[in-house]
Amino acid sequence: MKSRSDKLIPAAIILFSVVPVLGGALRLAELGGGAEITPDNARFFASPVPVVLHAVTVTVYSLLGAFQFAPGFRRRRPSWHRQSGRILVLCGLVGALSGLWMTVFYPKPADVGPLLTGIRLVFGTAWAVFLVLGFLAICRRDVRTHRAWMVRAFAIGLGAGTQAVLLGSWIAATGPLDQFTKAVLMLAAWVLNLAAAEWIIRRPASTRLTQGATR
Repeated sequence: MKSRSDKLIPAAIILFSVVPVLGGALRLAELGGGAEITPDNARFFASPVPVVLHAVTVTVYSLLGAFQFAPGFRRRRPSWHRQSGRILVLCGLVGALSGLWMTVFYPKPADVGPLLTGIRLVFGTAWAVFLVLGFLAICRRDVRTHRAWMVRAFAIGLGAGTQAVLLGSWIAATGPLDQFTKAVLMLAAWVLNLAAAEWIIRRPASTRLTQGATR
């Protein structure tokens, strides 16, 4: 029998990924369907490859990565965990680097200022670096360090889900965002995700080992 955590953890991550995944799908449909070009989407039509790469790889990273956090599933299928992990590292790196490219080279919308640009550069770079550190750790067979870096990388990769919740709640409560408020809320989302990652990483080993033990 599958443990509860094998079902609940992936389901929670996938649910949290719905908004950014749908956003990426809508962007792809817009580009592929010949939608009207507006000031808001002109930059994507002018240079579609980075946004297509970002949308596809982040979707795979979010949905496939959700099952890496099912403890029983990992134990029962270690080869699947390793093979899918390689795909996730590749998708994460492409997602991070395409996001950095868009941050640097795409024209900035009116609600994106220097502060948010700097924040995106910091966290996009951290995402890529964490993935590389996690990969190097597993090459040394240092599973504990590998796990820690991959959890941190996943927390950054899922930042868009937390940002959608925070920004959506703020807009619903107070109205449109200015540059500073948007930057602060997006920073808060990444900080919250990393705080949750550190909590997961630093939990007592006995707590982690008992996850998924119920049969």
